[in-house]
Amino acid sequence: MIKCAIVDDEELARTLLTEYVQRMPQLELIGQFKNPIDLIKSEKIDQLDLLFLDIQMPTLTGIDFLKGLKNKPTVIFTTAYPDYALEGYQLDVADYLVKPISFERFLYSVQKVSPQITGQEYARQGNAFISINSGHKIFRIQPDNILYIEGLKEYVSYFTEDGQRIVALESLKKLSETLPHHQFVRIHKSYIVNISKVKVVEGNQVQIGTKKIPIGASYKEAAMKMIL
Repeated sequence: MIKCAIVDDEELARTLLTEYVQRMPQLELIGQFKNPIDLIKSEKIDQLDLLFLDIQMPTLTGIDFLKGLKNKPTVIFTTAYPDYALEGYQLDVADYLVKPISFERFLYSVQKVSPQITGQEYARQGNAFISINSGHKIFRIQPDNILYIEGLKEYVSYFTEDGQRIVALESLKKLSETLPHHQFVRIHKSYIVNISKVKVVEGNQVQIGTKKIPIGASYKEAAMKMIL
């Protein structure tokens, strides 16, 4: 789960963003605040992975707040003023949402930053376990133990180094967004591979163990940049 917070002096904006967050299963809202000072007082800032931050606020602007913040979470600016893009870029802000914010634009922004955040989380946790719901069982496996993942409609199969095949009700598209991008790459509409397990690249396929996996034409350029 990506832990997030909303800071905005407008109640309607906070309500709308809260509704959007609640529609995203990978997001966990740990608080909404009308100004940055309230967020600091809550002592929740160190728990944050993602912050939706307004810019123009009477007590302290979002820009000034960020300038004074040492350990920044991933930040998405939410503002009625499109004139702060340059300052946002200089502060390494991940995205810039201009009000009124549609759910489609919000969704795009979250999907854009999610791989970066989850990748950082995996890196912090080292050999953290991934929990996979398969039927009435929950499997806990380390990412390093996954060879590749194959998708078939609404199901995926995890193939592991110890010979397991774990079937789960998930979409390959969602997995490609949430798995750490430094470790996994989608190479085909039906396959995600663990980059470190690829031993041979030949033509339009890769080999992992004895398994030969095709590389889709639309995925090839991006996949090769990660693998080679």
